[in-house]
Order: sequence, then C-alpha cells, then structure tokens
Amino acid sequence: MTDIEFNKNEDAMKMAWSRVRRELEKIYEGGGKKANQKQHEKNKLTARERIKYLCDDDKPFVEIGAFAGFEMYEEYGGCPAGGTVSGIGYVSGRQCIVVANDQTVKAGAWFPITGKKNLRMQEIAMENKLPVIYIVDSAGVFLPMQDQIFPDKEHFGRIFRNNAKMSAMGITQIAVVTGACVAGGAYLPIMSDETLMVEGQGSIYLAGPYLVKAAVGEDIDNETLGGAATHTEISGIADYKFKTEQECLDQVKKIIAKLHPAQTAGFNRIAAKLPAKGNGEIYGVMSEGNSKPYDMLDLINCIVDADSFDEFKKDYGKTIVCGYARVDGWAVGIVANQRLIVKNKKGEMQMGGVIYNDSADKAARFILNCNQKKIPLVFLQDVTGFMVGSRSEHSGIIKDGAKLVNAVANSVVPKITIIVGNSYGAGNYAMCGKAYDPRFIYAWPTAKIAVMGGEQAAKTMLQIQVASLKAKGQEVSAAEEKAILEKITQDYNRQTVPYYAAARLWVDQIIDPGETRKMISEGIAAANNNPEIPELKTGVFQV
Repeated sequence: MTDIEFNKNEDAMKMAWSRVRRELEKIYEGGGKKANQKQHEKNKLTARERIKYLCDDDKPFVEIGAFAGFEMYEEYGGCPAGGTVSGIGYVSGRQCIVVANDQTVKAGAWFPITGKKNLRMQEIAMENKLPVIYIVDSAGVFLPMQDQIFPDKEHFGRIFRNNAKMSAMGITQIAVVTGACVAGGAYLPIMSDETLMVEGQGSIYLAGPYLVKAAVGEDIDNETLGGAATHTEISGIADYKFKTEQECLDQVKKIIAKLHPAQTAGFNRIAAKLPAKGNGEIYGVMSEGNSKPYDMLDLINCIVDADSFDEFKKDYGKTIVCGYARVDGWAVGIVANQRLIVKNKKGEMQMGGVIYNDSADKAARFILNCNQKKIPLVFLQDVTGFMVGSRSEHSGIIKDGAKLVNAVANSVVPKITIIVGNSYGAGNYAMCGKAYDPRFIYAWPTAKIAVMGGEQAAKTMLQIQVASLKAKGQEVSAAEEKAILEKITQDYNRQTVPYYAAARLWVDQIIDPGETRKMISEGIAAANNNPEIPELKTGVFQV
C-alpha cells in the first residue's frame, strides 16, 4: 500500500469515527441542556455525573448501549441511550456493572429498548460474575408503550427475576435510590442486597400520592409515603439514608471495597507489549467504503502484542486467519476473515471475505483447540458469507459450515466479537454474531450487518416486486424500475449501518478502531471474574 492510499484510508476512517463522536455528543446530553439544568436546580446530578463520581478516575469506563434507541421512538421525542447510562467501570478497584436511569429523558421512564438494555447489563453481570450497582431515578414504565414492555418473557418483569437469580448466584447488587422508584420498579432496589436512599430526593412506593388518593382516598405526600426516613425508620425497607447523592455514592465505594476478592478463571496473562504497528496505523488498513482487498494480518498486528501472533495452519484455508496471540498481555485465540484474494492448496484463487470449505474446517478445529486450552476467543468479522455454487455444494459447504457453527455455538470459553467490516448472512453466525452469545460484541464505524450485501438484496427484492406488479397486469417502465430500485436500496442500506444495529443492541457499542485493543482487554478482564468454565460438549455433527 502506498503512502497516498494509506492517508486516504486513514482520512476516511477518521471521518467515519468523527460522525460517531458527533452523534455521541448529542446522546451524552440526555434529555437536553435545559433538562440537565433542571436536574442541577434540584441539587441532583445527571446520570453521567453520578457514574463519573462513583467510578475510579484512573481506570477505564466501558460504556455499553450508548446508541440504544438511536433514531427510534421519534413520535415520542426520542429516547437517547434508551433512557439509561450503563457500562463496566471500576469502583474501589473492583470491576462492576453500573446502570443509571437518566431522569432527564422522559423522567427516566422505561421504553421497550430500556428494558432490553437493562436485561443486557444483567446478562453481562451473570456471565462474568460482576457486582451490579443500580442508580435508580425512574418514573417506571412508559405507559403509551406498556404493551411492548410489560408482560412478555424478555420484558420489564424479567429484570426482577434476574435480581433473584443473581442473588442466588452470589452476585452483589446494590441500589442507590436518588429519585423516584415507582410501581413495579420499586421491586428492583428491594431485591438488591443493600438499598441506599437520598433524603428529600429518593422515594420508593407501589403507588404515588395521586394514585393513592384515587384508590383509597388518602391524602399523603411523597416523603411520608415512601421517602428515605419512612423506609429507613418505619418500614425497614432501605438500609441507609444520606443527605446528598455524593455521600450515598461514597458509601457504595466503601461497600464494594470490602467485598471478598473475586475468584478468577485463571486466563493466562503476562506483561503486555505494545503492538508491532503503531496505534494510528489501524485507521489506514481499510479503504473507504471497504471497497478494496486488504491484509487482515496488518489489522491484527495493530491490535496484538508485538511478536505474539502464531498463525495456525497458515497455508490451509486461507480465507480465514487463525492464530494464538496476546492482547495487552492476555492470551487469546484469533479467528479473522482474510480480505485478500488468495490461492488455496490447489492453486485456485479464492475471494477474500468468503468462507470456503477448507477455511470453515480450519476455523472449527482451531476453536476446539482454544476451548481445550481454555484460551478466550476473539473474532474479527469482515465476511460476505459462505461460498455458493455447484462446486461448493458438491464439496459439502453446508456440512463444513455447520461444523464451524457447531464449534462456535458450543464453545465454552469467552468470545469477543469485533465487526470491522461486512457481516453478511450465515457468515455473521459462523463468526460469532449476536445470536452466538459473545460475551461482548462491538462494531467499527465501517461495520455493515445484513442478510446479504445491499446491491444483491435490492436487485432480488426488485425482481420480486416487479414480478408482482406484472402479475397484476401493471406495466413497469425502465424509469419506474430504476426508481423502485433506488428506493429499495436506500431503505435496505439504512438498515445495514452500525447505528441501526447499535440502536437495537445487536452490538454493544460502536467503538473507535484505535480502542479495539482496550475493549478486548477489558472484556477478558471481566470474563476472568467468572471461575466456572463448563465442560466442552459439541454434540453431533458430520465430519
């Protein structure tokens, strides 16, 4: 690659990340500057200020789900970050899950995506045995959408079921009540191990003063009904009360500091080395629009510790690169799609980004090896799918693909997936997409997630639509066909971008490519908190 090509690639990637950053800046405002100002006028911190005060300054905070709800619920004014701020941070030196309601967004009400995001954070806590800190300030379920958040298995009630399950698992849960905690939401702090309340701000009750008046005719104010004094002195529901949020959060730090040291899975780690390629070089590997082949090894060498990558079956199944390496000192197994056009063992050319029989076979074997050695797996996705056509079908591509999917599905070591480019069709599944339980899944700004590429999908849908119109006796001119194709392509492409995926939590976050190494390292650190690694069982598959 020439310096000019590298500079063009770098500029395009940094521009793509710049757009992500601009959108994040808007999201970080929550309900807007005026809403934040009102919060301060009530002597209350915003959700992000609470997390900043709680978490250790010298350690990273990995936000999860910042784009949740992005460009959704616009008929209700939107729901930035799904109405909650959440992630993995360090409190008193201990890695913890933190979930904070954002009261500036519809009074912290729960939209459908809010429930999904909170369940995702609890899932992360359960998978990695991490303590959970809930900072509660919520008006409860967003009533106009109650049918989409209240009754189903993965809805609001599942959160309280998870509270109970986590308690049985020995996972510490602490609730800090800094505002309203109403109706069903009142169960969350009470099902936590310890509940802390802010005097004059926090309140917990099944029904607020207005509903109490309507239901039983009683006149009562917030504090008397369910304030900090009521629940620490009369009902005994809460454990501590404090005059300020800061005092409340200081107590949380003290509680976490006294926890028993976490048992670990014992994943191998040594002193870290910087990558062989400088961190800035990662921005120049891929071309604008990911339109040209590139060597995945260049990207890998921007992420892994210098001189640590040992490639597995280097000369076989070349459209997937596999190998052992270290990331920030952690031992990892890497499975990555090779985007170069390569020759197979027979000297035949193979398209980059496509999974062939031999590459599927190699990757499946490598994944089983990593499970045998208890080495966490990192998947770097830039895949257009499995190879099609009679030759591949006759060679048993479905069988070899199923073998790979079986290995990924039954893998018991932690899996971390980074979608750097394309993530199409069954390739998404085979390379550990969301459906295959990665501990964490992140997307670069260049990610595209869909059942197939936009051009192919649009042409397929066009043929179906035109055939349907003609079957009804309607003539379709070339100009009309072109207009239909453009509309289909536009709609389809809108659904493939990482913003669309992150809004629906198909990925945990859109990340800066330069922070890929950090995200992998923090992910393994989190996974290392769970000492229980099940026995590997792969079931039945064709060989």
